[in-house]
Amino acid sequence: MPTTFEWETYDRWCKELGSDIIHLEVAGTSIVVMNSAEVAEELLDQHSAIHSDRPRLVMVNELMGWNFSFGLMAYGDEWNFIPKPRNAFNLSSLAASTILGIAYGIDVQEDNDPYVDAAERALVSLGLGIAPGVFLVESIPALKYIPEWFPGAGFKRKAREWARYSTIMRELPYAAAKKEILQGTARPSFTSYSLEKLAEGEEDVAEQEQRVQSTAATMYTGATDSTVSVLSTFILAMLAKPEALKRAQEEIDSVVQSGEFPRFSDQERLPYVTAIVKETMRWKNVTPLGIPHASTSEDLYRGYRIPAGSIMVPNIWAILHDENTYPEPHTFKPERFIGEDGKINPAVKDPDTALFGFGRRICPGRFMAFSSIWIAVASMLAVFDISKPVDENGNVIEPTFEYIPSMACVPAPFECALKPRSAQAEEMIRSMASEHS
Repeated sequence: MPTTFEWETYDRWCKELGSDIIHLEVAGTSIVVMNSAEVAEELLDQHSAIHSDRPRLVMVNELMGWNFSFGLMAYGDEWNFIPKPRNAFNLSSLAASTILGIAYGIDVQEDNDPYVDAAERALVSLGLGIAPGVFLVESIPALKYIPEWFPGAGFKRKAREWARYSTIMRELPYAAAKKEILQGTARPSFTSYSLEKLAEGEEDVAEQEQRVQSTAATMYTGATDSTVSVLSTFILAMLAKPEALKRAQEEIDSVVQSGEFPRFSDQERLPYVTAIVKETMRWKNVTPLGIPHASTSEDLYRGYRIPAGSIMVPNIWAILHDENTYPEPHTFKPERFIGEDGKINPAVKDPDTALFGFGRRICPGRFMAFSSIWIAVASMLAVFDISKPVDENGNVIEPTFEYIPSMACVPAPFECALKPRSAQAEEMIRSMASEHS
């Protein structure tokens, strides 16, 4: 089994075999990789009744403590009872804020923020722990009972350390939010709203509070790395295609009043900015492999038998780099989403249909996620010029466009030059910074 850049290996195997679906067997575990939108949608959307479960995930859920996350939870009564953000709280008014503000009502420090550090550590360990076929304990769950000192039990020592990261990530911001709620200084957030509802007479308060904590942590982890990755990729894209930056800025200047930032209400009149966001999310998508689904019963598809208990892996990277859907898929081309009328072309498949999952496991925060990224990108375009930096000898420093493989891929560190477009833009930046300091 490949252990790094698996999505590219799966895509190559599919092309070599002339198939958009392949079956692997690792230590008795059946793994089905879906390499096209057609297969993923047919199996995970149309057959969602039997392909909406999650694998047992012994390493992640049982040893690392991620069983709180409804994104990794088995499909059933508990999963259905978790208060998903879409059902519990209208987040649209907070979409421009940070995810910490949305989930907990707390701010992020500019440097060395403990909440961001906790999330980064937890998410890196999650990406390492969830990779299919890496840990033998997934195929032989009884191995989780062997002591850490036993030969070959290195996974147990890793799990103990990684579990500490997930506990800190889950408890630290929640404790801070609860403290502010008790002091009467809390800002509106998912946590404050949900706990207020509990105080109005909800039975089994302790159990319900645990669910609120779990949901807030899921929101927090689900958005932290992905937002950073998308915005970093956007900057890389502007370095790769400066003409796209110029066209977007001209569009903003023609629509948005001088001295103001773009608003959500401007989105329809800024189609090229929207196209940049869509292409950024497609070009270097954050999660190359979707979180695995699991089959609860046997299925027949195209004459193939998919055994019950199979791990179903959608290859999102391959779907979004299908040259039949997106010609020149490895080239950053926002104009692919623009029609002859200058508006977003509905005939071009929206990357969102793959980016945010499938069937009953589709991300409940997908609309908030897109809106948050859109307003961030539009605001950066409005006030910043983005260019390649130069060294002390005046030579242009070229970005590497390398990515760090993980569950949520992020660009390797790179240099860029961000400069205010004008004195007025600089004042807008300083004003916004002071408002959030």
